[in-house]
Amino acid sequence: MSKELTIALAGNPNSGKTTIFNNLTGARQKVGNWPGVTVEKKEGRLRHKEYDLKIVDLPGTYSLTPFSIEEITARDFILNENPDIVVNIIDASNLERSLFLAIQILELGRPALFVLNMADVAEAKGIKINEKKLSQLLGLPVVFTIGNKNKGIDTLVEAAIEEVSRFSEGKESRDIRYGLEIEGCISKVETEILESEINIDGVLRWNAIKILEDDKIVKKKFQDLSSAAAKKVFQTSEACRKRVYDLFEDDFEIVLTDDRYGVIAGIVKETITNLASKRIDMSRSIDLVLTDRFFGIPVFIFFIWAMFQVTFSLGAYPMEWIDMTVSALSGSLDRVMPPSMLKDLLLNGVIAGIGSVIIFLPNILILFFCIALFEDTGYMARAAFLMDRVMHTSGLHGKSFIPMLMGFGCTVPAIMATRTLESDKDRILTILMTPFMSCSARLPVYIVLAGSFFAEKAGTVIFGLYFTGIIIAILSGRFLRAVLFKGEEAPFIMELPPYRMPMLKSLLIHMWDRSKMFLKKMGGVILIGSIIIWALSSFPRSISYSVDYDKKINALNSDYSQMIASAADQEAEELNRQLSLELEDIENRKEQERVSNSYIGRIGKGLEPIFKPIGIGWQASVALVTGFVAKEVVVSTMGVLYGVGTSEGEALEKALKKSGMTALSALSMMIFVLLYVPCFATVLAIYRETSAKWAGFNLIYTTMVAWGMSFLVYRTGMMLGLS
Repeated sequence: MSKELTIALAGNPNSGKTTIFNNLTGARQKVGNWPGVTVEKKEGRLRHKEYDLKIVDLPGTYSLTPFSIEEITARDFILNENPDIVVNIIDASNLERSLFLAIQILELGRPALFVLNMADVAEAKGIKINEKKLSQLLGLPVVFTIGNKNKGIDTLVEAAIEEVSRFSEGKESRDIRYGLEIEGCISKVETEILESEINIDGVLRWNAIKILEDDKIVKKKFQDLSSAAAKKVFQTSEACRKRVYDLFEDDFEIVLTDDRYGVIAGIVKETITNLASKRIDMSRSIDLVLTDRFFGIPVFIFFIWAMFQVTFSLGAYPMEWIDMTVSALSGSLDRVMPPSMLKDLLLNGVIAGIGSVIIFLPNILILFFCIALFEDTGYMARAAFLMDRVMHTSGLHGKSFIPMLMGFGCTVPAIMATRTLESDKDRILTILMTPFMSCSARLPVYIVLAGSFFAEKAGTVIFGLYFTGIIIAILSGRFLRAVLFKGEEAPFIMELPPYRMPMLKSLLIHMWDRSKMFLKKMGGVILIGSIIIWALSSFPRSISYSVDYDKKINALNSDYSQMIASAADQEAEELNRQLSLELEDIENRKEQERVSNSYIGRIGKGLEPIFKPIGIGWQASVALVTGFVAKEVVVSTMGVLYGVGTSEGEALEKALKKSGMTALSALSMMIFVLLYVPCFATVLAIYRETSAKWAGFNLIYTTMVAWGMSFLVYRTGMMLGLS
């Protein structure tokens, strides 16, 4: 008994579609009009082995957007008549133009086959297409044909039947992924559709895209099925469309079209070589340098270095202003409040903790502004494209670098972004690699330590840390791939959107969206952490000191009073200055001894044997432990432990140096902060995206890597006589 299959032929006008239709069906054709429209309808029959194939020639069209009769007819047939497979006839000599329709066919989520027709014309133009690579990227079969010579037709039929068979066995169409803003909108509308429980034709993702594109036909279908549920879906869609317009000052449809052409540019870049002639536009001219195999990576490294130089140098001025404001606030409260535990809590707990972190807000804002600038201009996609090559040479998944790049901002959304990876192995591996990318929460720690011990070289040191994180992530991924995640990498398409002039409004929106997470932490995790650390460092209240510091202070005051009384004005002024310095030194020693005997001091001394081999003292070791809550808490902990709540800036730098910390031990600590266990929110995100097993593994693995690298850096520095 013969098996019946329906094959729909789609393609641009003049792509050779009609020629292929004639080759397939010969005289077995019938011509009429599509129901309700005057567009010509062609159908034909083909007998192939045990299959009886019905071939339907859809109207030639450049897209499936419902503007023309041809577009609506082609789309409705694919959606409503459910052909077994859509065969997209593509002009191989003009691949870029033809792929716009091809991308929209893929969005429909139906079985598809891409036919690169006019292969001889493409070859004559010096165009070489890697059909195997194109097939891998798109997740469907790709065959070459020469329609006017009847070449490749049998291969086309065989490939179409095999693809139908694969879908019957459970294969699914591969989604094409777009920019972060577009994907975020699609995800929100998909969620609303699912919650509405509307049973609509077509795949979920395609319907979400159509609603966001304000497709009147799809929206009417939703409205007819359930007006109340549709209203919620449309409200979400409108909110997303408004956000996209606010960011790009263009309608959603235009931004999505740009993203589609970005995907197409990525496909062309990956699959076409030896182009003898191609359209040279501004984006391509710039890409000749920025994505060049040799010059691209040095340019990328320079841009990242410049970003951190600007972040550190430009942020130094507002940091000073905030530092002065915090100091003034602390000083005012110190003068007006009587001595009490509440005063101690406010000054040395809340203000010391929050104040030591909030001064880094300008640096966080500048960093996110630079990242937004890279994204909005289109350069971030080029950076990912360049690093894709590096990661492929390391045997890693190229698309993994996209969430890793997001990790420069915050690790939690970066881990969630791995959902776009199709292979579970690749997704888990990327999740385990991403925490090595230095998130913005670590930046305050780098600024304190690099600024204190490396001065004008601080920006370069911070850049080196970020670059080290990338290298460790790649090496770690290579190791884990070889040991735990053996198997082939899944292919992917790297989007190369056109370069755009960034709009200040869009940059500020992106900067604020990310920076407000930092501010939320200030009023939540960091505040609570600072209070807990203050409590641990303030109790027990009764401590037996090794020296009677009060007696030494009284004796010092008495001795200097006599000398000042008999000294001349200038000499008396110098004596007063010396007295202040000596009193400050005694007070600091008293505070250090008090804290060392507090609960947190005892915890730190218990941890000292673990951290001493890497040059980290007990105060810093406590700060590292509290950093598990949030990396910003490392700085606030040091602010509390060193008792510098009234003047966070220079006072903390002096306290660090007085505690015995050197430039080498500061570098060791920064390496540890870069690599060790991510914050609690990240561990929770890993648990939600994978399992408790992988969350626990990441916690132990990152800490071991951090300790090992810090030990290597510190001991190597000691051997070389560095300090």
